[in-house]
Order: sequence, then C-alpha cells, then structure tokens
Amino acid sequence: MENPSNPGLLPAGLSDLLPPDAGFEASVTERLIDVCQAHGYQRVKPPLMEFEDSLLSGTGAAMDRQVFRLMDPVSQRMMGLRADITPQIARIAASRLKSAPRPLRLCYAGQVLRVRGDQIRPERQFAQIGAELIGSATPAADAEVIVMAADALGYIGVADVSIDLAVPTLVTAILGGAVPPAAERTLREALNHKDTGALDGLTTQIGGDLTDLLKRLVLAAGPADDTLAAVDAIDLPAAAAAEWDTLKAIAAKVRALAPTLPLTIDPVEHRGFEYHAGATFTLYAAGVRGELGSGGRYLAGNGGTTAGAGEPATGFTLFTDTLLRALPRPAQGRRLFVPAGTAADRMAALRAEGWITVAALDDGADARAEARRLGCTHWLHDGRPAPIGEA
Repeated sequence: MENPSNPGLLPAGLSDLLPPDAGFEASVTERLIDVCQAHGYQRVKPPLMEFEDSLLSGTGAAMDRQVFRLMDPVSQRMMGLRADITPQIARIAASRLKSAPRPLRLCYAGQVLRVRGDQIRPERQFAQIGAELIGSATPAADAEVIVMAADALGYIGVADVSIDLAVPTLVTAILGGAVPPAAERTLREALNHKDTGALDGLTTQIGGDLTDLLKRLVLAAGPADDTLAAVDAIDLPAAAAAEWDTLKAIAAKVRALAPTLPLTIDPVEHRGFEYHAGATFTLYAAGVRGELGSGGRYLAGNGGTTAGAGEPATGFTLFTDTLLRALPRPAQGRRLFVPAGTAADRMAALRAEGWITVAALDDGADARAEARRLGCTHWLHDGRPAPIGEA
C-alpha cells in the first residue's frame, strides 16, 4: 500500500520532469517557437488561470468538463485553470488585440491542466506549443498553419511526419439536423470507430440512403488522392458539397506548398475537434504512439462556433509529451569539473568554448573522483580539459 505521507507521491496523471528531460523539453519548446516567429507569428503569454465565465466562453465551452475550478479569495469569483490555450488566444484576439491588423498571427507555449487524462494521453498536466492565424477564412490560411506545423516538427528532428485531414462539419451538413439527438450520438460513435456494422443497425432510424452514404464516406478514408476521388463520386447535399470543396482547396494548397508531405483524409472524423467549425488536421510520425498535435478551423471570439459569432481562425497545437517520445535523447553536454580556486575569467573562457563548468566548492576531494561522482565528462587537469578516463 502506498504511503499517503510520502512527499514524492503525486496525484495520478501528474509527474516531475527531471534532468535531462526538463532541459530537453525547454530546448524543444524554444526551437518550435523560433520556427513560428520566423513565419511572422508573434508570441503571447496568457495567464494560467482566468475567471471561469471568461475561460469557458466561446471556444472554451468545449473544455468545461476538463477545467479545475477554485474560488478567488480576492474577487470572490470562481476561477478556472486552463485546460487548453487556444480559447485564451481567441479571447486575446477579440479583446486586447481587437484593433490589431488582420490576419493576426500569434504563437504561444505553456502548461495546461485537465481533470482527466485518456487512454492515449493519461497525463493530466502537459505543455502545449501552438500558433493561431486569426482573421482569414481562405484555404491558404489553413494550408499555411498545416505546413508550418509540419516544418516545425521537421526542424526539431521528428522524422516521417504525416498529416491526416478531416472535416467534422461534413457529416453535420449531411445530417442537416434531421436525425434525433439520441440517434446522432450513436451515429457519431459509430463513425468515430469506423463501425459500418453499427451504421447498419441505425438504418431504421436514419433511412437506408443516408446509411449507405455514410458507409461510403467511412470506407473512403485513406491516402488523399484515393479519398478525394472516392468522395467526389458521391452525390452530396449542397451544404456538404460546399464543405468538401473547401477541404479539397486546402489539400491543393498544402500540396503546392509541400509536395512531398504525406496526406491522408478521413471524411467522418470528429473526435477531439468539438469546438472546430471547418477543416481540421492531426499530425503523426511513423513509429510514435499518439498524435504529435492537431489543429483546424474555428471561430475566435466569445460567441462560440455558430455562424457570425466570431472571427474566422485556424491554428495548431503541439504536445511536448508526445514530441519527447518522437525524438532521440540529446547527447550529454561536455561537463567540465573545475577545481576550487580556478580564476573566474578562466571559467568564463571555458564556457565561451562550449564547456559546461561544474566548480568545486572546496579543495578537500580528489578532483578526478569528484568529477566522476558528479557526472562530468572531463576535468581540468594541469590547466586543460581532460577526459575523465585519462591519467
């Protein structure tokens, strides 16, 4: 039985990030932000918590069940710890940066905390890094953020990145509000699990023609060219056809910007995109468990995702916990043990040469043995760096 008074015991889903992983995560974060800033995205830093009514308005409403709440002793108002940063960026764009020129390009990095993890990501606290392009509804905007996300992953060394495009609003447009809510919940579950048998079981509730159409969409998922051809052959309702045409335009723009980037399309995927209002995408890497990130189109502002309720926006979020699994561990830096009494200017010169200096605090210990004990790769011997193994 675990000892509840153990100071090292943490709640489920929370963990300490120790050396060297903590430093590695910080380095990866800054390199990803550097890519975003090089593309013209300016960094913002929203607070870890906000008033509940602000945090959960608009796009934030989708995260309601994932938010930890607490009472602010100063204002006596309920506050929430953010479970996602994108809604905060939407708030900033609609308030503090309301008068800034559009399209508005913003990027961010920070920790989020959620009430529950899931099977793919059991962690309840993790870092998010992302970018948002606000104020443009063009397919070119979606393509820009998709390709930038893939480029950023390649820049930090993630190999074999692929993009899975989806359009959650396609099925919504096909249903047109004509399916009873209970049946739609079952239908969505069947679509998310690609369960055509479950769709057959709904035939009496939604009709044979709709069942056949949805089954064809499920079976169409796959490599982009195959899916585009398969869905083009389906006679979609006008509203759904418009959603599909937008996705096709985005795919064409992505291909123009990154011809070799692997693309797949899932016409019916909906999970994880609750507040999105158009085309979405998920980033994967070969051999890596779970998604590296996701993103897509939404409406930025306090009005949610209904038409006219906010500015058109698109963006992506990357998850550092998955990214660290996708990258090889960094090589250990050259750590040099420096005897006590070494001149400060000498140590500064060594650091300028790329050494990490670990200074002795007294003269009592054997220098090489102390260097080895402290995990150094070298020690300062006769005034020069020498490998620990040298005599």
